[in-house]
Amino acid sequence: MFPRRAPGHRLATAAMALGLLCSLNTSAWAGARDPAHGPARITRVPSAAGSETPLSGYAIRSTAEVGDSAAAVSSPGYPTQGWYPAGPRSTVLAALLADGGYDDPFVSTNLQKIPKAPFQVPWWYRSDFAVADPAQRTYLDFSGVISAADVYVNGRQVATTADVTGAYTHHELDVTSLVTAGTNTVAFRIQPNNPNKNLTMGWLDWLQPPPDQNMGIVRDVLVRRGGPVALRDAHVVTKLAVPSLATADLTVKAQARNDSEAPVTAEVSGTVAGVTLTRSVELAAHQSRTVTFAPADTPGLHLTSPKVWWPAGMGGQPLYGLDLTASVAGTASDTAHEDFGIRDVRAPLNADGARQYSVNGRRLLIKGGGWSPDEFLRWDRTYVEDRLKYALDLGLNAIRLEGHIEPDEFFALADRLGVLTLPGWECCDKWEGQTNPGESGEKWTAADYQVAQASMAAEAARLRDHPSVVSFLIGSDAAPDATIEKNYLDALTAADWPVPVVPAASDKSAPQLGSSGMKMTGPYDWVPPGYWYAKREGGATGFNSETSAGPDIPTLDTLRRMMTPAELDTLWKNPDAKQYHRSPSATFGTLKVYDAALTGRYGAPKSLADYVRKAQLAQYENVRAQYEAYERNQTDASKPSTGVVYWMFNSGWTSLHWQLMDRYLDQGGAYFGAKKANEPLHVQYSYDDRSVAVVNNRHTPATGLTARATLYNPDGTEKYDRTVTGVSVQGDGAHSTALTLPASVTGLSSTYLARLVLTDADGREVSRNVYWLSTRADTLDWAKTDWWHTPTTSYADLTGLSSMAQVPVTATASTTGADGRSTTTVTLRNTGTGKTPALLTDVHLVDTSGKPVLPVQWSDNEVSLWPGESVTLTAAYRTADLHGATPQVRVSGWNALERTVPAGLPEPSVPLSSR
Repeated sequence: MFPRRAPGHRLATAAMALGLLCSLNTSAWAGARDPAHGPARITRVPSAAGSETPLSGYAIRSTAEVGDSAAAVSSPGYPTQGWYPAGPRSTVLAALLADGGYDDPFVSTNLQKIPKAPFQVPWWYRSDFAVADPAQRTYLDFSGVISAADVYVNGRQVATTADVTGAYTHHELDVTSLVTAGTNTVAFRIQPNNPNKNLTMGWLDWLQPPPDQNMGIVRDVLVRRGGPVALRDAHVVTKLAVPSLATADLTVKAQARNDSEAPVTAEVSGTVAGVTLTRSVELAAHQSRTVTFAPADTPGLHLTSPKVWWPAGMGGQPLYGLDLTASVAGTASDTAHEDFGIRDVRAPLNADGARQYSVNGRRLLIKGGGWSPDEFLRWDRTYVEDRLKYALDLGLNAIRLEGHIEPDEFFALADRLGVLTLPGWECCDKWEGQTNPGESGEKWTAADYQVAQASMAAEAARLRDHPSVVSFLIGSDAAPDATIEKNYLDALTAADWPVPVVPAASDKSAPQLGSSGMKMTGPYDWVPPGYWYAKREGGATGFNSETSAGPDIPTLDTLRRMMTPAELDTLWKNPDAKQYHRSPSATFGTLKVYDAALTGRYGAPKSLADYVRKAQLAQYENVRAQYEAYERNQTDASKPSTGVVYWMFNSGWTSLHWQLMDRYLDQGGAYFGAKKANEPLHVQYSYDDRSVAVVNNRHTPATGLTARATLYNPDGTEKYDRTVTGVSVQGDGAHSTALTLPASVTGLSSTYLARLVLTDADGREVSRNVYWLSTRADTLDWAKTDWWHTPTTSYADLTGLSSMAQVPVTATASTTGADGRSTTTVTLRNTGTGKTPALLTDVHLVDTSGKPVLPVQWSDNEVSLWPGESVTLTAAYRTADLHGATPQVRVSGWNALERTVPAGLPEPSVPLSSR
């Protein structure tokens, strides 16, 4: 992320924390409910060789409230009455929130009211598991400890904080000698987190940070069972023939490790891609050997006509599986399974020094967004999948993870859906403390170098087989120095890392890797739509790793969920007010820049509703322009655009900025502006030269197209109309200029509308795009550009939109359903008798109380209709999300009279289990 100028929240000293804790009631603190819980669940662990069983959850409590010894706390039978329950992946605060200890932190300033003191001392995490056969070997396998932990099993310490430190380091502890038949106990004494001091996770300026700084265990702790020989590090290295894609070579690797005191002969056997594997391996006591199967010794591993994995929209997403078993004396000792995909990823620097990605020999523009997990790092598979499906609905192909690298299931979902991922380390905290002085965390100690290298090794081993992972960014705002870079590259090489390594997300270089081929020029706050077409700063050239026009005001429904009436009043009336739901950074604390543009271009808001409707209009045009500019420029001969990452795709909490959809997955102008821009075959207006271009994101060329451009005054009076036939455009992101709008048109008002329509050879409409424009351009002061925006000295005049007459838009809707899914079909018609169009007409699926039904995927939305025109839209969603209510459709818009119409119940064929 970019350089931060404002200091973040810092934790108080441990001494102060302890003093505060002593002054608190030991049963409850500052709003947290008194715990009164019984014994925690016991995880039943099977004896089967190769089994991996996650601990089902924990009982947790502050060490300030536990006077017993570590040996006592970590022994079976220790009483946990009064401890808090926590899930298998849970920060301390996430557990307290789940227990109802605090008010909803996403509402108003509730998060700010949660005290920090309870989280400035260690906390105990305690879990019981039961085994029937202690003769099998038992291991604890885990990562995701924030920030460090002492680990105990059955009263004995098995690791210290010096051993278990860092959110990403992987640990395997052999606890066989301590495990007994029946109940066993594992306990972690978790240390407080400080992202400026620890190589963990922080929140930079994305959101108001959680008071516990995410201390806890946020990935599964696995209890693994097996015999004398363990199989570890199983993976598949693929080499695809490019560009033919006719063959692929597979190399299978795994480590066989003898954990017994005697020599053994292990038989390693299995299958991959339908090919049988078998190898006999002799191992001395405690010896490890790498077992390799390659085409040279296993000819079947040279595949012909392999099933190739593609990003969504470019092809299918087939996956292969690797299954291995290590047996000793005919008895299975351990097993391993890995899913993988076959694909080729390259990302060289082009002639202009920009990084250009290609997959399977086909160049592509990376169109992505910056990912945020839940603020409290709570894992919800359905919620994550919903957001990834939103990315596809928007026509995006990539997600960037700056730190906060999600659990395995995230990447498995991305593999299945075809969403590319760009994970990497985060900026502006301890991760860049050694290379970004003055802007980041503390300088590294000798131990930090080891933790960083171990973190890289663990993440490389975890991510390498996922075809959705197309690179790793080993720096963000800064590139690593020579020592850190070498450590990272050594770890990646040892893991057989298969895809490009990028030294930074900014325009920085590293000694071995050289230039990043990226730029991080912002902006991060408001700029006008025309900004994106300039081939400078954040404009559409090269690879911009994080950029947007900043604020993304949610819908009125969401605003009323997250803010009090008084806060909502301040939101639209006081641009200088500090907005808690924006950022802890002083730079982004207010909406002053955004509100000045909103007023300057559209006119001063007259109410909260007027402010929100103007915001949706502004966000639609700006996000659309950002993606359209990068789309249009991707095949330019000079300074082409190669990638753009919207900052951000989503927010981890209820936010007023940096999000294409809000916390509750509601969609407004930003969402539908992006969806419009990223259509597969798209007609668009260019703010820089007034050209009307057709962009083809499909692989196959398009011919026989007809493009029509019509200009109107806000009252609907037509002032210009031109149709061009025989338009053709090549595929893979090529564009063709169909026509150029004139510099001046007689009788055109200072605010006007441009309607672009693209039809195919059969006369079917394939793209429609409506712009609200001005004869007076926005003026940028490029000379005063800073790291977060370029000032605008005068604004385009869009105030004429306020003069548009209200028009009636009728709606009819019906709903069908099957297999737990419903589809509501809506037909809109502008029934006005005059000339005025209905601009940016929004359709919301709501229940009988008027609450939005979410998530939902619309075929199109926020559409503009001229008198007599109609359009049919569809909304797809889970029937269960109706919660038994009858669906309704609420229609509103810039100048459409709001109305709500019934949509009917889904058909009764929906299985009861899905309701």
